[in-house]
Amino acid sequence: MKRLSHFAVAACLLLGSAVAWAATDTPVGTWRQIDDVTGKPKSIIQITDDNGKLQGKVLQVLLSDDGPHPLCKKCEGERKNQPIEGMVIMWNVSKDDDVWDGGKILDPKTGKVYSVKLSLTDGGQKLDVHGYIGISLLGRSQVWERMQ
Repeated sequence: MKRLSHFAVAACLLLGSAVAWAATDTPVGTWRQIDDVTGKPKSIIQITDDNGKLQGKVLQVLLSDDGPHPLCKKCEGERKNQPIEGMVIMWNVSKDDDVWDGGKILDPKTGKVYSVKLSLTDGGQKLDVHGYIGISLLGRSQVWERMQ
């Protein structure tokens, strides 16, 4: 009986560590967006998986020149003058080997839409978000920090 309980404890520990590892091998989760110019936290983004396609939604704006609940004034179409909080700013991103790409990302400050490439770093605790036009060698990157 004692041997069975030791086995059960060991199995739980192994299963728990596998679940913890699996949670950091994907961009799915909640992230703190760090501004690439100021180095300060800018917003909280939630990345979800919808049938193999990732999307990112702004949960909260932390830093804005336009006050606590900014609107997407420079956006076009259905996003124009809509609140940035609650807005989907990244969509259609799919896994390609050890990166996620093929999707788009919106910069609400400029209203421009870019191609996007995501790469996990620091054991899945940081996310390199690279927006670009044309080829991915050119563009701009931000590092997002995973929130626990």
